[in-house]
Amino acid sequence: MGVVKIIFMVLHVLLALALIAAVVLQSGKSAGLSGSIAGGAETLFGGKKKGLDELLSKVTIIVAILFAATALLLVLWE
Repeated sequence: MGVVKIIFMVLHVLLALALIAAVVLQSGKSAGLSGSIAGGAETLFGGKKKGLDELLSKVTIIVAILFAATALLLVLWE
């Protein structure tokens, strides 16, 4: 196994851990009537900020694309 392939394998594992962390850190979407009531209360009383959720969403997309690219690269590697 070449050194470059080992580097890509380590990068792939790090991206997998980063993807797991980004997904776990995101807040869940509330569903049902209780979610709409809680959402209305958050809006009325100035609840949580959406900035962190938007940042985590973008980070998740970027890390997922990089993860998929390294997975394809490792599969196609001979």
